[in-house]
Amino acid sequence: MTRRGIIQLGAAVAAAGQRLAVADEAKPGEFRIGIASYSFREFQRKMAISMIKQLGVRYVSVKEYHLPYTLSAADAAKGAAEFKKAGLIITSGGNISLQDEDPAALKRLFQYAKSCGMPMMVCAPTHKTLPTVETLAKEFDMKIAIHNHGPEDKHFPTPDSVLEAVKGRDPRMGLCMDVGHSMRTGIDVVKADESAGSRLLDMHIKDLKSATAKDSQCDVGEGIMPVVAIFKQLKKIKYQGCVNLEYEINAENPLPGMHHSIGYLKGVQAALAG
Repeated sequence: MTRRGIIQLGAAVAAAGQRLAVADEAKPGEFRIGIASYSFREFQRKMAISMIKQLGVRYVSVKEYHLPYTLSAADAAKGAAEFKKAGLIITSGGNISLQDEDPAALKRLFQYAKSCGMPMMVCAPTHKTLPTVETLAKEFDMKIAIHNHGPEDKHFPTPDSVLEAVKGRDPRMGLCMDVGHSMRTGIDVVKADESAGSRLLDMHIKDLKSATAKDSQCDVGEGIMPVVAIFKQLKKIKYQGCVNLEYEINAENPLPGMHHSIGYLKGVQAALAG
């Protein structure tokens, strides 16, 4: 299909999803399209929830802007319930920094994630805190998806750096691959999906006009990100996590670009399914 055709098909799928009370975007056992709530960092929880619903998706990775770390366990649970009441499913939380070397401080963040009903933490540990994080992942039965942050990240710049660090560790330890940051390191993002295999627990998707420029982010489908090839590879490795749109531009008015991006992603998904 042409790019224009994919966008048109995605728009139709998205509209149908909204009319059908935000239907699932994928069959059981397949990956799902969701939203990283960081995209709505300029908006309070109630408005962020409303905007996510307007996008016709059910799955959300919640950033602290919408469920602050300072909440009591009871208030965190109440806040998470607002997402559930709106028909949304919290699949993870983050990105959460796990770089404090005090085990008690790390444990408080795990307790926070549990109170919010998060089954997975998208996070940024260090090599030094990783053993404690693994111990806590076992204690709390929490999936740990380490987010790679590109050339500027001195701990985990690439997917391979994460995979090397979790090799031999508990199966709950894995990767949240940010395709934008990954592309800026010069790697083949499609091959990186294949290499990750079962350790690929989550994905942040975005698009770039330039493979090396962080500030070249654009609406998905407008840049050079090989979304079709990425989705084909995810199907090949039987990926069952989420592909979460992380829209880092136009912070004060993100909906138009996010509608376009979600439409493109759903169009690709529908085209491959059809």
